[in-house]
Formats: sequence, structure tokens, C-alpha cells
Amino acid sequence: MKVLITGNMGYVGPAVVAHLRALHPDWILEGLDTAYFAHRLTGASRLPEAVLDRQLFGDVREILPASLEGYDAIVQLAALSNDPMGDRFAEVTQEINCSSAIAIARAADAAGCRRMVYASSCSVYGIADGARTERDPVAPLTTYAKSKVAAEQGLEQVSGSMVTTCLRFATACGMSARLRLDLVLNDFVASAVATRQINILSDGTPWRPLIDIRDMAKAIDWALVRPMEAGGGFLVINAGREQSNYRVLELAEWVAKARPGVSINVNATAPVDSRSYRVCFDLFARLAPHHQPTIDLAESIDGLIEGLERMNFADGDFRHSQMVRLQVLDQHIAEGRLTPELEWVR
Repeated sequence: MKVLITGNMGYVGPAVVAHLRALHPDWILEGLDTAYFAHRLTGASRLPEAVLDRQLFGDVREILPASLEGYDAIVQLAALSNDPMGDRFAEVTQEINCSSAIAIARAADAAGCRRMVYASSCSVYGIADGARTERDPVAPLTTYAKSKVAAEQGLEQVSGSMVTTCLRFATACGMSARLRLDLVLNDFVASAVATRQINILSDGTPWRPLIDIRDMAKAIDWALVRPMEAGGGFLVINAGREQSNYRVLELAEWVAKARPGVSINVNATAPVDSRSYRVCFDLFARLAPHHQPTIDLAESIDGLIEGLERMNFADGDFRHSQMVRLQVLDQHIAEGRLTPELEWVR
């Protein structure tokens, strides 16, 4: 099988590339990335892309249909992947996360591609008290979440003869060769390591489902090989596991348990955080029994602590550092490398 992975040089991509290469040594794996974050390596002993057959550089907004010929499958990871980036770059978020994803799918189907995997998000559920299933209505609250909903809807219309899977991932976490600290668990662990304090910006009650990036890679592998009878030609599915739904305060407590001496500060007067959702993963458990998440919260936390200590991490002001994706983009723009539309200055 020949597979193209877009956005492979981000946070999740290194885990996906490593997993697919280990399980499928005979597959041809190629990456396509615009390289916004390629230089943000964290504790890696070699480039994650070294195991690829080829690394391509380019903007998914500019991909030519002819360049998609010959691929059996495409994994679409390329995205501006959080709410702050979506708020700052709303139009670009729609272009990259949605419009280009649909255009790639349309062109891939025309070129004879047989599989399409799209990395969506459980954030499409917005605020939800009960555990949300794929049958429940979506209620996206942010530009990022809205782009994911629109992409899912568009992909359904253009998937054609491809087996298309939209994986609504739980919130990503865990150590990576290109670590981000603008994710809730990663933020808490970084705070604990650098300052021995965890400052929760909300009142701690919002729900978050979590999934380690290594388990995200397993889900993507399943989507690449799943039989048609496991979900049909077009499938939107929550990817995670039931026991990984946590309140934000619980996450902080788990981190503090792994790092004795860490204090937790809760903002009891914070306004209600509308990004609170519990998610049901029963369908994923039924359709993908051999690709279920196996990395529990404690293992993700331990991996992050070990990785940060290996890097001699001690930046208490990391939320304003290059470990946060929005800060990376802002620096590129400030130093004249990127335009405000996030196009490379040539």
C-alpha cells in the first residue's frame, strides 16, 4: 500500500509515521507538510521522517490533483489544531482544516485512491453533560471545531468510491518528537516539572476525553485497513475509550500524584468553560476491538515527565514560548518568514 500522510511534521505525525512503519514495513509511506513546526524537535535523536520513503514539502491549499495519483490511501493530519490558532487565523483555519481537505479527497477519489482518513475532533460536541455518541447532534463553539464539522460534511459528499473514515479524536496528549504544550495534560505536566505548581484556568469541572498520540496512531492504522462491513464506505466515529473521560481537576490531581510536592491552584471565580464534553466510544470499541487505546493516563504522564526531564525542561513561562504552536506562527510572521495568511515568503 502506498500512503500519503499530510501534516506529518506536527505533534501527532511522528507517532503515526513510527507506528505505521513498524507494523507495515512493506508499505510505501510518504509525508507532505508545509513545515511550520518542522524545526521544533523535542528530545528526538533523529528526524522522525527518516523512516519515510519520501518527505514532500508543500501547502495543502496548493496541492495539485495530479500529485495525488498513485496513492492507495491518504491520511489527513494537516490542520491548525487548536482554538487559539483558529481564533487568530479564522479564514486560514477554514481553508486548511476544511476546504483543502475536501479538495484533496475529491482529487484523490478521481485519481483512484481507495482510502481516506481524516483527523477530526470530539470538540465538535461543544458543551455536553451526557456522554455524546456519533448519533447526537454536534454543537461546535469555536472556529476550529466548526471547521472540523464542515470538513466531515464535505467529505461525505465527495468520498465517492473511497472508504472514508473521520476519526473524532479525544484530546491528544503524550510525549512527541515535536511536543506541544498547548494541550491540557501536556500543560499540566510541564507546569509541574518547571514550577511545581499547576494553575487551572477554569474551575476544574469541565470534562475532557483524552487519548495518547500513540493510540491515535493505532486508530489511524485501523481506519487504513478496516473492512467495509466495519462501518461502511463513509464513517464518522469517536476515537478514544470510555475510561479516559476526566474532569480537568482530576487530570491535575493525577499529575500531582506522579510528581509529589506539586500544588494545584484552581480559579474558583472563573467563568463557566463551555468546552466541556464527555464522549461515548462504544462504537469504536465494537468496530475496532484490536485497535483499542491501551496507554492509560498514568503512562502518558510518566512519558511526558521523562521526556521533559531528558530535555532539561525548566521554562516556567512556557505558555509564551516556542513550545506553543501559536507562538511559533507569530514568530514566523514577526520575523518575515510567513505572511498573515500563513504562506511562506519566497
